Amino acid sequence: MYDIIPAFLTAFLITYFATPSIIKVAFEKNLLDEPGERRSHSTSVPTLGGLGIFAGLIFSTTFFIPFNLESNYGTSHLQYILCSFIVIFLIGAKDDIIPLTASKKFAGQILAAFILVYFAGIQLTSLHGILGVKEIPDVAGIPLTMLAIIVIINAFNLIDGINALSATIGCIVCTAFGYWFFCFGRLDLAILAAATTGALLAFLRYNLAAEIFMGDTGSLLIGLTTSILAISFIQENLVYKNDLTIASAPSVAIGVLIIPLFDTLRVFTLRIIKGRSPFSPDKTHIHHLLLELGMPHLMATSVLGIVNIVFIAFSFKFQWVGTLELGLLLLILATLLTGIVRLGLKLKNNKLKNA
Repeated sequence: MYDIIPAFLTAFLITYFATPSIIKVAFEKNLLDEPGERRSHSTSVPTLGGLGIFAGLIFSTTFFIPFNLESNYGTSHLQYILCSFIVIFLIGAKDDIIPLTASKKFAGQILAAFILVYFAGIQLTSLHGILGVKEIPDVAGIPLTMLAIIVIINAFNLIDGINALSATIGCIVCTAFGYWFFCFGRLDLAILAAATTGALLAFLRYNLAAEIFMGDTGSLLIGLTTSILAISFIQENLVYKNDLTIASAPSVAIGVLIIPLFDTLRVFTLRIIKGRSPFSPDKTHIHHLLLELGMPHLMATSVLGIVNIVFIAFSFKFQWVGTLELGLLLLILATLLTGIVRLGLKLKNNKLKNA
């Protein structure tokens, strides 16, 4: 029996006690995020919070998860997962200190995704009957899984625009997946989720007060971890059947990750419609819209966190409707809620014009 609570506490304590030193070094070396037009803060803030998250996550998972753990439900291949973490950590830390070009960041993400798929065996092998397609060959499954990993990594990177949002959503996602893995018997993945949650909660102690931001190091690590959990969740529900097996697993996974995934899809679609590059920066993310409505950072984060929890509950409750049907339901609901926010913003602006 591999203890989950000690893994959580170990990651929490390491990140909690490491972060003040990181803050001190960041100020001494002027490794700060300066206020600007696209920034949501008005003072200089250290951006190396991801270092503390990485330290807590890596130590705890390495200490509590045996390498090549064999179980009735598969093999963890922890060494390859750690290698992918290190790749993402290196490109994130480099970008936080000296910005990298988009191509170099993308190349690092491709390498990390390839390690997970080819060596760790974290790969999608079926579309679960979507559009009548079930099993898919490696020639399609490998690039599809790598694409999914890269999308999730960047989705968390893109929502990291206001205090505590990425860390809060990361905690919610890891808790949801981690609890299911614990009940299902995949204790290695449950420990990974618990360690990530512990590290993120410790980071939130300082991030909530805007003492430090996680930077790309932290957001990319969250994205990588949740991609591992999401893809493993989908595969476990395909391969092993018991009383805990989830129907419509791909759509349930999307429901768990609804805030980062839908916001990325929405923003990219709007940019393309306007004839712009989907990667061109702007302030159209859902958290920016909530700030325009007049919400303070922490209220916007809380609202989005609650919405994510509601979507998770909805996804598990209605898993029986079918993978495609549930996916469409989630898309419609997310679109409606975003429309309500935009309507509220439009009414506010009209009121200000008429005042």
